[in-house]
Amino acid sequence: MNAPSQETTSPVATGLKIETRSIDYVPRNERHGKVWHQGPFWFTGNFVLTTMVTGFTGAALGLSLVYSILAIVIGVGLGTFAMAFHANQGPRMGLPQMIQSRAQFGLRGAIVPFIAVVFVYIGFNVFNVILATDAINTVLPGNRAPWYALMIILAVVIAVVGHDLLHTVQRWLTYVMISVFAILTVSALISLSADAAVADAHFSWSAFLIQLSAAAGYQISYAVYVSDYSRYLPHKTPSRSVIFWTYLGAAGSALWLMSLGAFLASALPSPDAIGSVRAVGNQVIPGFGTFTVLIAVPALIGIMAVNCYGAMLTGISAIDGFVKIQPRLKSRIIGIGLVAAVIFMIALSIPDSYLDSFNTFVLLMLYFLVPWTAVNLADFYVVRKGQYAISDIFNAGGIYGQWGCAGLVAYCMGLLAMVPFMSLSFYQGPVAVALGGADVAFVVGLAVSASLYCLMSRNLDRDAERRAIIASEAILEGSAQ
Repeated sequence: MNAPSQETTSPVATGLKIETRSIDYVPRNERHGKVWHQGPFWFTGNFVLTTMVTGFTGAALGLSLVYSILAIVIGVGLGTFAMAFHANQGPRMGLPQMIQSRAQFGLRGAIVPFIAVVFVYIGFNVFNVILATDAINTVLPGNRAPWYALMIILAVVIAVVGHDLLHTVQRWLTYVMISVFAILTVSALISLSADAAVADAHFSWSAFLIQLSAAAGYQISYAVYVSDYSRYLPHKTPSRSVIFWTYLGAAGSALWLMSLGAFLASALPSPDAIGSVRAVGNQVIPGFGTFTVLIAVPALIGIMAVNCYGAMLTGISAIDGFVKIQPRLKSRIIGIGLVAAVIFMIALSIPDSYLDSFNTFVLLMLYFLVPWTAVNLADFYVVRKGQYAISDIFNAGGIYGQWGCAGLVAYCMGLLAMVPFMSLSFYQGPVAVALGGADVAFVVGLAVSASLYCLMSRNLDRDAERRAIIASEAILEGSAQ
């Protein structure tokens, strides 16, 4: 059993220290941090140029700005709802996000969602490092590989130091990003005209639903991260507080940047993340647009560090289900290093015109994540109501078993139910075709997986689990004294 580790035995009181824990349980005497820190963490985590690009979707389909923003508001509201409720799992369980899936899928069965999650982490980081290099090349053109290497190394250093430094970097970047992008947003509103670049801007249900789904799906993709960064909070942190601050941060930045993206796409004939920001900003003060683009680079490096950290936790969780890994600093460094190497090699190998295929890849991965978030949330809030035998999550002979039938069946059935509603570049389901290409698969996947999991979990042996919870509590907190 990997929990708890004895390498860290005292709480972090002052200053930043290199984190030594990885997938293991965080004892309550080591918990620290303030719940409001979740707000700026997720604000900056979502305040990247990638988020703004999501707002381009409606205008590209001829949707007027008002309806594009309305679709964004609804999509962000729904998607962030699913994401923010995962934050409450961190203080309650003291575990990273994905390893909690063992309670629903089993010690080894959890590898099914783990694989999809690792690919999403790596895919987003490939895009982020390329986008950040595009920004730097506006000022310093030349060979891209050294910039890839430099930014990945910076992200790795932050990720290796770990949880507390990640929070500190994201918190301070929040103030910088708000200040700079507030000026840019005001400049855009003053100098540009809404819908000027959209011929016959109008409303259509298909375009509206496509923009809504893009916004919602983008937010749901953050669900795999959330309790990685709330698990060090005190155990008795109020649920409403941790959910509220996570929701406020993630939704606030998404609404801002996606709406700004929708406005730029409606006003500029050929919008793009780098060029549009640079052009609009330079209208305020010569060079301010270029400065804004460069300021976006640290935020991209910050979210790259978050992705490297999360990919490491998920990768170790997957391997540990088959070959036990000691949750130590060494395993963290090796895991982060391997993730970074893969990101660098993929970034070097993909063509400049990769964006369309990348978007398809991310959407495909989101299809695999939606049934997971449905099962995980249904288990935590409806079936087990936040009560788990944590030590059994690390025990091959524990009550959660090797393969969780209810979780795996609900996951697969939710995925199958989504197929007729999927809308990809190489495949459109019959329902998606009938809706004019609109993709509402995530709604179907959430509903089918959650309801089926709850149905299949009616006969759980609650008495046996309660006994296991009591024994687990004594093991975990007793050995942490």
